[in-house]
Amino acid sequence: MIETMDDLLARVQQQIYRLTDLHEAMTGILVTETSPDGAVTAQVDGNATLVGLNFTTAIAKLSPKEFEKTLVETARAAAHQAISQRAELINTFNSESTR
Repeated sequence: MIETMDDLLARVQQQIYRLTDLHEAMTGILVTETSPDGAVTAQVDGNATLVGLNFTTAIAKLSPKEFEKTLVETARAAAHQAISQRAELINTFNSESTR
């Protein structure tokens, strides 16, 4: 229970710090995933936005259909990891908020 205005201000300031920490952690998420054959590397941020894409010469061995599949699966795997990391941060934040 909050007894004084100072207590209230201290609590609000603590919550602001926690929100700032959460924001920084979420902004810092950067996941890199490489296809099993090493042909495609996809990099996504905490919003699962594709921010980097690299190819090796191994793509020359892929048919267009295989290339498409490899590209999509690699980007999807990276996005899944990024969203999982983001969810973990949010779950931790929420569990600490209910204490």
